[in-house]
Amino acid sequence: MKATVTLRFPGTAFEPLEVPAGCDLSEHLTVMNSPLLFGCRTGLCGTCACVLEGEAPPPDADELEVLEAWGATTPGARLACQLRLEADADLRAIPEAP
Repeated sequence: MKATVTLRFPGTAFEPLEVPAGCDLSEHLTVMNSPLLFGCRTGLCGTCACVLEGEAPPPDADELEVLEAWGATTPGARLACQLRLEADADLRAIPEAP
């Protein structure tokens, strides 16, 4: 397992970030003022809905329910606050998300 993963934010001027593998993205990305916004940080509000391009464990039923409720049905849609990444990834905010 890698110690860190690289996160890229295509379509933004934001530079790629190195974060600890398996970390809570909401904590690290907020401190680094990333282009992804976070609200509740518990997977309920949908503020951090994004499109993930990379490997991650599949979303659980609760995450899928929130994504569906907010209309975030784009392939690869995830809640960034629920991701624990073990590999490099691209993250794109979903503009329609609240």
